[in-house]
Amino acid sequence: MTRSGMRLLAGMALTVMLAACGQQSGEKYSKSLLIDSYDRPLGSRQVDFGSSSGTRIEVAGYLGAKKCGTKSLRIKYNLLEGGYMYCARGYRLDAPGALWDGPHPEKIDWSAYSGFSVQVYGSRRGPIAFDVKDNDGELHRFLIDDNFNGWKEIYIPFSSLVSRTDWQPQNITVNKVIDFPIWSYQYEPKNPGEGQVYFDCLQLVKE
Repeated sequence: MTRSGMRLLAGMALTVMLAACGQQSGEKYSKSLLIDSYDRPLGSRQVDFGSSSGTRIEVAGYLGAKKCGTKSLRIKYNLLEGGYMYCARGYRLDAPGALWDGPHPEKIDWSAYSGFSVQVYGSRRGPIAFDVKDNDGELHRFLIDDNFNGWKEIYIPFSSLVSRTDWQPQNITVNKVIDFPIWSYQYEPKNPGEGQVYFDCLQLVKE
């Protein structure tokens, strides 16, 4: 076989392998709906983010690590002990341009799904909070355990999202039940110190 023929076969094999990798996530679920893939510009107008005094957070789209589409969401941070940070997307946020890529919350049949799925590129940095804000403004939390290196798919059942007891927005009704639709979500690394983490392919899924 000629060298050009060998290169062609190698290229075909790589294409098949990448296609298979791309299909594995979807095959786990009977139904899925993409909410965010972070391919559009991601800056202060497209992401609602902030932190406590002395804590640093930088948010950007990143081409060097991705799981679907063209970019992932990268959060670089230096979290002080006792401090906090957040990085949110969706609706009813302070940054009006921070809308997720998927359908409007009121256009989604939430009863057709059992939870969220998100790809996380970890580096063994400890817990990362994933919060959602429901129709009444109540925040519900799931803790992702970053105890791995590289990409990992995290499944977040609605039933595992728990009403936050440490803080809730003022003047809301806290009934400890997710009142759909969900209007926004946010990531919050919890382990003090410097770190970075990547997120991609946030979906609604049904097992």
